[in-house]
Amino acid sequence: MLNNIGLPGLLLIAVVVLVLFGRGKISSLMGEVGKGITAFKKGVDDSTKEIDDAETVADSAAEAAKDVTPSDKDKA
Repeated sequence: MLNNIGLPGLLLIAVVVLVLFGRGKISSLMGEVGKGITAFKKGVDDSTKEIDDAETVADSAAEAAKDVTPSDKDKA
């Protein structure tokens, strides 16, 4: 269905939307979409940073762990 919409069809839809909602409403709507995209990207970056920090802490904890297996001298 959407494959048959060409450039003239898209322009007609854009003009109808502009007439129905007005320039101010569309402008504010696009501003909100931009804020949402920015917030989404920030959330993805923050979660990626948290995962990296958790991996770093786990790696350093693994390196700091002592070897507590008894040696042959301790068994005797």
